[in-house]
Amino acid sequence: QVQLVESGGGLVQAGGSLRLSCAASGSIFGFNTMGWYRQAPGKQRELVATCTNDGSTNYAGSVKGRFTISRDNAKNAVYLQMNSLKTDDTVVYYCNLFMLGLARKYDYWGQGTQVTVSS
Repeated sequence: QVQLVESGGGLVQAGGSLRLSCAASGSIFGFNTMGWYRQAPGKQRELVATCTNDGSTNYAGSVKGRFTISRDNAKNAVYLQMNSLKTDDTVVYYCNLFMLGLARKYDYWGQGTQVTVSS
């Protein structure tokens, strides 16, 4: 069983920066993707950024150029550096780990961390 623990959320003024961290405990194997998603109240969870274990990244258009995802495979950790934050970025951010096993997929989520950007 894998557990994901997020940290780094909080309150920041518009234009400021925050860095989210997510550490995974448990067995991580094979081809896998760690990433960040976010969800506003009453809306579907949406992709923010993902990074595969071989370093390929993917970003939502709304954060490209402002957010940077990185991974430390040795620590089973993923980070999200968020710069030039906007009030629209105010939501709960969730860490995700997706793994492809031989016979099944594994999909794990963190508990979420609140990011609030004030104007």
